[in-house]
Amino acid sequence: MIYRRLGKTELNVSVVGVGTWQLGGEWGKTYEQTEVNAMIGRAKDLGINLLDTAECYGDHTSEQLVGRAIKGQRQDWIVATKFGHQFHTNFERTSHFDPQSVLSQLETSLRSLQTDYIDLYQFHSGSDEEFDNPDLWEMLGRQVETGKIRAIGLSITNDNPLLQIEKMSSYGISALQIIYNRLSRGPEEVIFPRCRQDDIGVLTRVPLASGFLSGKYSPDAQFTNPNDVRSQRSPDKIRAQLFEVEKIKASEVPAGVPMAQWALAWCLQHPAVTTVIPGCKDVQQVEQNARAVELI
Repeated sequence: MIYRRLGKTELNVSVVGVGTWQLGGEWGKTYEQTEVNAMIGRAKDLGINLLDTAECYGDHTSEQLVGRAIKGQRQDWIVATKFGHQFHTNFERTSHFDPQSVLSQLETSLRSLQTDYIDLYQFHSGSDEEFDNPDLWEMLGRQVETGKIRAIGLSITNDNPLLQIEKMSSYGISALQIIYNRLSRGPEEVIFPRCRQDDIGVLTRVPLASGFLSGKYSPDAQFTNPNDVRSQRSPDKIRAQLFEVEKIKASEVPAGVPMAQWALAWCLQHPAVTTVIPGCKDVQQVEQNARAVELI
């Protein structure tokens, strides 16, 4: 495994982490604790030390599964989670970014994770108005001082809110989580140069484009499971992306190299990127993801 410093923090993270959105139940599968234990245990064996979860991957469901899986070995992990949303049902959430609500969310996340500190606490896909609130960042700064949070991060959507990018450093943010993959290269234009300038660590989520860059789906693939978030997307857009994947596989992926490993390594070769946080459905996928380091 390879490790990199996460921005201006003192956190040295594995360049391949484990994303855990799938543990909340919105990717067509409900996970048992034994399955999660096996995946996270194998990740540790392979040198992975970064786990990324969120308050709204289920109603703290992912956090609870992660917390039980790492109980007794908390010191071996860098745990990142998020704030700002309340889960109601699959694909339905409400936003809650006022300081008192966020403080309550923090306490719930600490209990769910069975820990007394969070390594990276991230503002989760909020509007500019919700972000640009000095009272929120002052409250979070106090939590850093008390030791409940080690570093503060920002997690944004593909909308790339430039106000939030411009104000990251002034609000004490050390790391940015963003969608970036071979099919979604927008951050290269403005955001990555700013991160390098301000020494902001970059966690790239959805590095396999929701599994499309795994190379296992043909352009006529259909996602009909109502509990799979991909079923909410436009079939025409999915088809177009999978046609693009076919072209990439034929023209860019070296012969004999698994496309998923290539896609993760492709992200990691950008000088702004610190780590990738792909999801995984089983131990085999954890192992496959970790082998991306062989291509860097």
